[in-house]
Amino acid sequence: MKYILTGSLGHITKPLATSLIAAHHKVTIVSSRAERKSEITDMGATAAIGKVEDPDFLAKTFKGADAIYTMVPPKYDAPDVVAFNRTIGENYAAAIKASGVKMIVNLSSWGAHNPAGCGPVTGMYFVEQALNALEDVHIRQLRPGFFYTNLLSFIPMIKAMGIVGNNYGPDTRLVMVSPGDIAKVAAEELISLGFSGRSMRYIASDESNFGDITAMLGKAIGRPDLIYKMFTDEEMRAGLMQAGLSQNMAENFVELGRAIRTGMMISDYLKHPVRFEGTKLTNFASEFAAAYNSQ
Repeated sequence: MKYILTGSLGHITKPLATSLIAAHHKVTIVSSRAERKSEITDMGATAAIGKVEDPDFLAKTFKGADAIYTMVPPKYDAPDVVAFNRTIGENYAAAIKASGVKMIVNLSSWGAHNPAGCGPVTGMYFVEQALNALEDVHIRQLRPGFFYTNLLSFIPMIKAMGIVGNNYGPDTRLVMVSPGDIAKVAAEELISLGFSGRSMRYIASDESNFGDITAMLGKAIGRPDLIYKMFTDEEMRAGLMQAGLSQNMAENFVELGRAIRTGMMISDYLKHPVRFEGTKLTNFASEFAAAYNSQ
């Protein structure tokens, strides 16, 4: 089988490519960074260097593939992150239509059932809509939860302030996932191609709340007194902008936190049976501690 993977050598695409290559499939990895070409070819994959903002490049790259894995790369400096995500989704849809490929596995997100109110995840709603509108194409939407690796962004806060904080309460239920588990599920879907029409699959590795998460991480780094603080939306916005985020990006992250706080993000997830994958939060805690101690 011939697969095209977007996402360069990120936390999901790299292990996904490794799994497909190990299963003796042909893999092409799309990357915007020419300096990644040798690393990609050393893995045994083909490098396609270009931008996902270029639908003509994508169409030429996708042509002849048996299946494509699509994902929208994060772009924190975008003037409007939702509009950027929506545009990339439309680019993928146009390129898929032009290429004639019929099997697509797309990385979406929990909360992507909402057409508004979920910050950057709102863009994933529009990506799903663009892909689902394609005729005679089979789409599998993957909706993972909150990435464990996002917890690493709290390390500077812990070191500077001795707290973990966000604009939702310590008892708010959080669906979490390991990027490695996402890669495993994506590989399963691509190798089996056992989906048809429009379908969706939630991916979760564990569930908890930020109070318990804070306690576990504090224990792992030798700070059992680590506490969780709930910020107001205004405090959250000011802190993000002070950290260097644009006003648009800060507003989007505040909105995302509000969607988690109100249950918007998790509401559709709760309607579906979910098989938990292998990486528990306790497994990630040791990775978190190693990153904390190295900074």
